[in-house]
This record gives sequence, structure tokens and C-alpha cells, in this order.
Amino acid sequence: MLKLHNTLTGKIEEFISITPGKVGMYNCGPTVYDYAHIGNLRSYVMANTIRRALTYFGYEVNQVMNITDVGIGG
Repeated sequence: MLKLHNTLTGKIEEFISITPGKVGMYNCGPTVYDYAHIGNLRSYVMANTIRRALTYFGYEVNQVMNITDVGIGG
């Protein structure tokens, strides 16, 4: 059984997927506007950790992550 902290209720709750056995994840990736830093890395590490945990618990995971390229200059 996978339990997660629900920030809305402040409680630790059992994870129940909308579609039994499957999970769809959309993660906002980094907005690249300058040199990479530890904050950029956190997005990838957390999303990867959650995906791996879900896979470990037997879920089929479909994950999408965007990368926003703001661009430098004019």
C-alpha cells in the first residue's frame, strides 16, 4: 500500500488511482533562463522518485514533463 502526504488535508492517506492499476503524471519541469542550479534538479529528482515508487507498487505509469525555454537576449 502506498501512502502519501495530502497537503490539502495535512494527513497521510492511501494512494488510490483514478483508473485501477494505471497512473498518469504531468510534471512541470524547469524553466530554463540561466545556468542550471539545484532547484532545476529537484523537479527531475522528485518526479523520478514518485514514478519509481508507483512502478514498484505495480502501477503502469505514463509520465509527461515539460521544459520551458525562455531564451536569453532580445
